[in-house]
Amino acid sequence: MVFNVSIAMTWILFLALFPMGFFWFRRAWRILVKKNYSEVALKHGESPSNPKKYAPFVAILNLGSGCIALIIIIGVGIGHFHYETWSAMAGITIWSKIFIDFIISRQAHPYKFGRKKKSS
Repeated sequence: MVFNVSIAMTWILFLALFPMGFFWFRRAWRILVKKNYSEVALKHGESPSNPKKYAPFVAILNLGSGCIALIIIIGVGIGHFHYETWSAMAGITIWSKIFIDFIISRQAHPYKFGRKKKSS
C-alpha cells in the first residue's frame, strides 16, 4: 500500500467523524436535557427572538447526525462498511447537516423588508 493523497483524505474524513459526532451529541444534549437554547438557529452569531420554537428541530438534527456518525465509526471499526459506502454516508451526513442547519437558521430569522443596511 502506497501512501498518497487519497489515503490521507480518507483518514482525515474518518478521523473527523469522531469530533463531529461528539460535538453533535453534545449540542443535542445541551438543547434537550439542559434546555440551553444559546446555539439554536444562529444567524451571524445572534439567536432568534424565540429559540425555543426551533430547538426541537435543531436537537433532532444534531441527534440524528451524531447517531449516523457513530454508526459509521462502529461500522468501519468492525469492517462492515466498504470505503465507498461509509464515505458516501459520511459526506451526505455532513453536507445535509450543514444545509439543514442553514435552512433552520434562515427560517428562524425572517428577512424584514425595508431594513436599512448598516453603514461602515
